[in-house]
Amino acid sequence: MISIEDALRAVIAKSKEVSKEVILPIEKVYNSILYRDIYAPINMPPFRQSAMDGYALNLHNDFSYELIDEVKAGDSHQPILKPGEAIRIFTGAAVPDSANAVIMQEKVIINNNKLAVNSQLSFEYNIRTVGEQVKKGELALKKGTKLTPAAIGYLSSLGITKVSVYKKPTIALITTGNELVEPGEDLDYGKIYESNSKMLHSALWNLGFEDISIHKIKDNYEETYSKLKNAITEHDLVIISGGISVGDYDFVGKALTELKVEEVFYKVDQKPGKPLFFGKSDSTLLFALPGNPAAALTCFYVYIYLALHRLTGLKNHGLPTIKAKSLSNFVKNGDRPQFLKAIYRNGEVTILEGQSSAMLQTFAISNALVLMKGNMEQIQVNDLVEVILLPF
Repeated sequence: MISIEDALRAVIAKSKEVSKEVILPIEKVYNSILYRDIYAPINMPPFRQSAMDGYALNLHNDFSYELIDEVKAGDSHQPILKPGEAIRIFTGAAVPDSANAVIMQEKVIINNNKLAVNSQLSFEYNIRTVGEQVKKGELALKKGTKLTPAAIGYLSSLGITKVSVYKKPTIALITTGNELVEPGEDLDYGKIYESNSKMLHSALWNLGFEDISIHKIKDNYEETYSKLKNAITEHDLVIISGGISVGDYDFVGKALTELKVEEVFYKVDQKPGKPLFFGKSDSTLLFALPGNPAAALTCFYVYIYLALHRLTGLKNHGLPTIKAKSLSNFVKNGDRPQFLKAIYRNGEVTILEGQSSAMLQTFAISNALVLMKGNMEQIQVNDLVEVILLPF
């Protein structure tokens, strides 16, 4: 059995990016990672730009200006201002070369075509200079940057329509078990509704992964072997839910052995999620998760989240971890480290009831996990605890 720390190090060591470049339209790169540096094809802004609605002035030594024209955002004409002249201008509009300051409209008095200001302005006041954000030829975004909505907006503002990114991994989700029934079907005695595939699919989708296939396997060795073999051949990442324990009808481990999957580790010293398997077959990564839903989701966020980031070119080490003040008391049973479902707000964390590995009710309202290490017997109110922030 491996420690949490060693398991995380093993995931990092074995998870290499799917080093394939793909060029995609800017509309389809959300949450992708840049494969190459991007250099600005234009200055941004490409012209001297007004930072607000107001008046562009050719400064002189008086506080009075003659209003001679108007420039709206998108106008291309350039009025020529003499000293002491002004034009009406709007946010984002091009500032004429002959203007050297912009004053906001609330700070002037207009009488006929005369404009009175109440103070002297400095040169370039309220004017966005050419290339203020980035100059043509400069590095706009470097390789390895995650493409957030702001990054996509920034690149679009530079006129970029296609981006080179790391290809996202193809993912197979496999659930096992005779007891599983699809929601909407009749629930016979001894059966349960299958939830892990939908839970894990939504977690992957939330992180921006869309190339996901879902497979359901009964507790049958031949079917398990065949489906796993195909999944390993066709995907970069295989996530298996259930069937990894040592029961008479748990066939996943046997099939992985026969398929000659490298076992990186099996069983982690933690609760929930002890029977976690991580392996590799050529370039395909495999995680076999416990079947209990809360255990499966915990393992997803602690380990698979990290592997996904590594596969897509990110070099960070998983979800952010912070210290927070506990608002709860909690006594741990046993000496295994434990991930506790919790709610984090404003530097404080509440540990929830219902910590069973089979229970999703409390996970459904959690936004964090508290890591209670093996040498900790209890948490008391006001203790500082380690909190893993979940990505939603």
